Amino acid sequence: MENFNQIIEKLGLESQITLEEIPQIDLYMDQVIQLFENKFSSSRRNEDEKILTKTMINNYAKGKLFIPIKNKKYSKEHLILISLIYQLKGALSISDIKETLSTVNEKITDDDFELERFYNSFLHIASKNVTSFKADVESKAIAVKNEVEKLEDWNSKDLENILMISSLVNMSNFYKRAAEKLVDEIVKEQKN
Repeated sequence: MENFNQIIEKLGLESQITLEEIPQIDLYMDQVIQLFENKFSSSRRNEDEKILTKTMINNYAKGKLFIPIKNKKYSKEHLILISLIYQLKGALSISDIKETLSTVNEKITDDDFELERFYNSFLHIASKNVTSFKADVESKAIAVKNEVEKLEDWNSKDLENILMISSLVNMSNFYKRAAEKLVDEIVKEQKN
């Protein structure tokens, strides 16, 4: 699975927008898009994939996924929230993201929240997740290789890749479903 290690390195898993990379001045939409394109371009599956578009940002604003924009400019808080949305949108629906971030948005509005400290905690956990992911994938690759070897007459690289894909998607579904259940808990608590 040496090839798989190369694939993991190409994923850009360590790519995150750090607080130091977020300008202290408010940005126009095109500048926000450029910041995200520059940071996450290595994580694109292909050249046609867009990291962030005006339509996406407008939909996030209309859907109230982040605090209101002032004078068509995006503050540091907006950029942090858009970064969180970017991370969440791969697994959660827009409505789930809205529910997930609603408490954060309320606390920002009430000036009762240190968003930068929260975001640093997210970045710290994300960094640990990369390490865990790499170790887990390596373990899965060994398990898949062992399973393929048991299928003596099926010993092929394609079948090994198919089993690995199936295993990764299976785990992804487990994580997604667990995240959705946590969103449901947030919604339930907000209704009480």
